[in-house]
Amino acid sequence: MKLPMDSVKKSIYIIFIMGFMVAVIACNDYLDVVPKDQVSDGNLWESSNNADLFLNKIYGSLESPVAQPIAEDPRENFSDNAMNSVAGRYSRTVYALSAYTPDYVNPSWGKAHEWNQYDHIRKCNLFIKNVTERDFPENWKKVRLAEARFLRAFFYNLLWTAHGGVPIITEVLNLSEQGDEVFKPRSTASETADFLIRELDEIQNDLPIVAEEPGRVTKGAALSLKAWVELFRASPLHNPSNDLALWKNAAETYRKIIELGQYSLFPQYNELFFEENNYNAEVIFVTPSDPNLTSNMHNRRSYMHAASYVGNSFRGFALTTPSQELIDEYAMANGLPISHPLSGYDPQNPYAGREKRFYESIIYDGSTWLDTEMVIRFGLGTPSQIDLSDASEATNTGYYWRKGINPKYSIVGDANNKAHWIWFRYAEILLGYAEAQNEAVGPDASVYDAVNQVRARVELPALTEGLTKEEMRTAIHRERRVELAFEEKRWYDLLRLKLAEEKLNGSLHAMLIEREGDRWVHKVIPAPGGERRFFPEKNYFLPIPQAALDRNPLLQQNPNY
Repeated sequence: MKLPMDSVKKSIYIIFIMGFMVAVIACNDYLDVVPKDQVSDGNLWESSNNADLFLNKIYGSLESPVAQPIAEDPRENFSDNAMNSVAGRYSRTVYALSAYTPDYVNPSWGKAHEWNQYDHIRKCNLFIKNVTERDFPENWKKVRLAEARFLRAFFYNLLWTAHGGVPIITEVLNLSEQGDEVFKPRSTASETADFLIRELDEIQNDLPIVAEEPGRVTKGAALSLKAWVELFRASPLHNPSNDLALWKNAAETYRKIIELGQYSLFPQYNELFFEENNYNAEVIFVTPSDPNLTSNMHNRRSYMHAASYVGNSFRGFALTTPSQELIDEYAMANGLPISHPLSGYDPQNPYAGREKRFYESIIYDGSTWLDTEMVIRFGLGTPSQIDLSDASEATNTGYYWRKGINPKYSIVGDANNKAHWIWFRYAEILLGYAEAQNEAVGPDASVYDAVNQVRARVELPALTEGLTKEEMRTAIHRERRVELAFEEKRWYDLLRLKLAEEKLNGSLHAMLIEREGDRWVHKVIPAPGGERRFFPEKNYFLPIPQAALDRNPLLQQNPNY
C-alpha cells in the first residue's frame, strides 16, 4: 500500500532513485531466499524513518485488482459475475476451462497460483526481525510491528484461500547459512487458519482505532481480516461437518467491528468509490492510488469497464463484462427477486423497475453514459453492440461495468483518477455478520438489522419477517453478491461455499436484443466465449507451482494435479 501523504510519497520516490533498497528486496524464487552477502543493512535500519520507508514498500506490494497487468483480467472474470469479452485472455482460455497446471506461469498475469506472496512475506519477516532488534521508540515499534504482522497475514490469507495449507515461515531464511533447513513442509489448512487468527488476535490491541496517517492498518482492519478468515474457515469448503462454533467465532469478530462505532454506511452507494470520497466513513482498509506515479497502478481504467470515446462515437473495450447470471440477481425496486411471481418483472422490459444498485453498477441497452444513450442491441452496427462472433472488443454479454467509474474520467486509462481500491468496507462487515450469525443461531433480530441496513441505503424495503434459516441464507447470499459485485469477492465466495462446481460448469449467459418483425425482442442466450468447466475433485484449490515443488522436497502437491 502506498500511503497518500505527500511527504511519504516523496520519500518513497527518493528511495527508488537512490536504489539502496534493491539488494534488500530482491526476490529469488521460492521463499525469496537471498544469500546474506547480498543484503546491505548499512543505512536501512539505522533509523525508524528509514525502516518506515521499507514498510511503505511492503504496503505497496498490495496491488489492487485494477492495477496493471491484473486490470486486464481481474479475478472477477474467474467467477460467474463477469467474463472477459476479449478473446484469448487467461480467464477464458485457461482458468475458465480448468486448463491450468502446476507448470502454468505467465510472468505478466495469468498465473495459476499465489506463490509469489512469499516474496512479500520475506520482506515482512525481514522488517520484523530488524525492527525487533533495534532500539527504536517503543510506541513506534509496537505499532509498526503490528502493521507488518497484519501485512504478512494478508499475504498468507491470499495463499491460504487459493491453495489451502501452506508452509508457515516467520523467520528470515538464508540458504547459504541454513542449507536444507530453509525448506519447510506445508501446514494443514486448519493450522494455517489457526496461525492467521492467532496473529491477528495478538496484534489488534497494538493498532490504533484511527490511523495516524490515512492508509495505515488499524484495529478495524485487523479485525476485518480475522473475521474474513473465520468466515472462510466456517464455510462448507473447510467445515464439511458444519461445526456451528466456527460460525459463532466469525459472528463474534464481526460484532466487535460493529461495536467499535468507527464505521457507517456512506449515503451514496456508487459514489463511495469515487476519489472525492476516499477514506469515507465506510472504508476500513484500502490500497491508495499514487498520483505521483506517471503510470498510476491503482486508477480505474475506464476502457476495461464501461465505454470510451473513439473519435466522435462510443465503443466498449470489454475486459470485464457482467454476466446475465449477475444481472438476474439484482432485485426489483419493491425488494422482490425477479423470480418472485409478484415482483412485476417483465422479461421483455427487463431493465424497468430494478433496484438502485443495478442502475449504478451496470451499463445496459438504453442506459445513459456521459449523456449518451448506449445502444447494445444487435443489428444496428453501433460500436458497443453485443459481439456475437467474439471477434471484436465489445461486450459478449450485452452489458458493461459501470460501478465505481467516475464519469469525469471518460478518457481511456486516465492516470489522474485517484480513487483508492477498497479491500474492506462496512457493508461487507454487516453482511458477514449476518451470514455468520444466521448460520450459528438462525435469523434473529440482529441478522435482520444488519441486512436491512445495507438494503435501506439503496432504498430497498426490509426483508420479510419470519424467514427460515435457509430462506435467510438465500437472501444474504444474494445481497452479498449484488452489494459487493466487482470488488473481487465472488470468486472466493464460490470456493468457500462450494458453489463453484454448480456455478462454473456450463456457460455464462448474455442478453441478445434483436429485431423480430416490428419489435425488439430480448432473449437470454449462452455468451460467446462464456464456457466454464470446474472439476470439484481438484479445482477448489489451485496447484502448487512445479518450480516450488522442484526446489523444496518437503512440499506436497494438492490432490489430482
